[in-house]
Amino acid sequence: MTQFGGYKYEDLEVGQFHETVHTITENDIQRFAEVSGDFNPLHMSDEFAATTIFGKRIAHGALTASYISGILGNNLPGPGAIFVGLSMRFKRPVHIGDVVTVRAEVAEKQDRGNRVTLKIECIVEGKRVISGEAEVVAPSRGK
Repeated sequence: MTQFGGYKYEDLEVGQFHETVHTITENDIQRFAEVSGDFNPLHMSDEFAATTIFGKRIAHGALTASYISGILGNNLPGPGAIFVGLSMRFKRPVHIGDVVTVRAEVAEKQDRGNRVTLKIECIVEGKRVISGEAEVVAPSRGK
């Protein structure tokens, strides 16, 4: 671990993981809409969302996915990591009040370029809502 938290490339091991937990709030959705510019009524209007296949409002998929970035930048690998790729699938909707467990696990290390592939997933009530892979360049002891 570094003085700022997180890990250097040399300290990472396949199978190492980090999890965070977030409860989706009305305020989260409002703030994310303001930052992203995504005011889709599916996220913002109870009346509109009631007419959709979901029956009620859902959180922005990108809001839920953004928690992955938090892990990569703060915890695993952590400060100094460069997020270079993300491949993911949205499996289920996330609603206001849902508790989302976000997990990133080191799946592969590539010494050339200090590249790390992490398996990522977001889970609500034991069911995956997002799954995929993230790729980062991890900081090294030498730099």
